Amino acid sequence: MTGKTDKRQMRSAARLYAVQALFQMEASGQTVQDVSREFETHRFGAIYDDTEMAEGDVDLFRKLIADAVNWQAKIDQMTDRALVAKWPIDRIDPTLRALFRAGGAELIESTTPPKVVITEYVDIAKAFFPDGKEARFVNAVLDHMAHEAHPDGL
Repeated sequence: MTGKTDKRQMRSAARLYAVQALFQMEASGQTVQDVSREFETHRFGAIYDDTEMAEGDVDLFRKLIADAVNWQAKIDQMTDRALVAKWPIDRIDPTLRALFRAGGAELIESTTPPKVVITEYVDIAKAFFPDGKEARFVNAVLDHMAHEAHPDGL
């Protein structure tokens, strides 16, 4: 593997871990600091049942969850506007809510091209929901959010 591939994989892993951490924070009421410490200490590169977990880009992971928390109201409002009427963000699956918050944070606060951000989070949706229906939903919602976050064009 090349260094570029390793870096891309570490960034992808950081995004997945951020979604999991945001889900865990909502489900358990843990703080950003507690969840960050747990993930960085026990999940990045850990081995479970002879399967090694990916190393994540720690800086990206920390930025995503901090930005998702700092911008949560704005991200949730953007998500609500992208959702079908009568389906506010608090009525959707908590995994999708965490995914929209991480993806929204990256769309608002990142120099990563929006198309890359959308593709990465669609891939995460496919990992959690293999039937593909949610992945199409995530693609549509994040695309709407990207246009709102970057009205001058993607």
